[in-house]
Amino acid sequence: MKAEALSKMTNVEEVLETVAEFDREAHSFYTDLIPKVSKDIRYIVEELARAELEHIIKLRGLLASPNMRAHLKDAILRPVADRRFSDAIQAPELGDAPDDQEVLQYALAREQTAIEQYSELAANTPPGPMHEVFSYLANEESKHKSDLEALYYQIVHSGGV
Repeated sequence: MKAEALSKMTNVEEVLETVAEFDREAHSFYTDLIPKVSKDIRYIVEELARAELEHIIKLRGLLASPNMRAHLKDAILRPVADRRFSDAIQAPELGDAPDDQEVLQYALAREQTAIEQYSELAANTPPGPMHEVFSYLANEESKHKSDLEALYYQIVHSGGV
């Protein structure tokens, strides 16, 4: 029973490293994708790349804060979505001319996974810098998902952009 309870725990440093890796991979994926996607969705891919870079900068600031360094080894409940979040770090190979629908489906799935992860982390952290960052990230990912859903609807259900 104690081992099971411990397996549900992690620490702040591990969580932040995983989140940073998720954002670095997403930034790289979207940046590499920009010249390959159609002009119809290029702007959203550029926006996603910029947003991931903003997340990386925000996380670096959090990690660099003296207040945070004292809490890196603090225990935190491992999010239920943690395995899916870690799996989402691995971006698919979409080739040199990816299909708009396929790109948007991947981005939507990634955003949903991030929303779940960040929302749960925000719920499991006390008020303070960590909670604020995870709440911010969950909110940002929700906005991205709404934008992607609108574009996806246009492309799939309305015959294109």
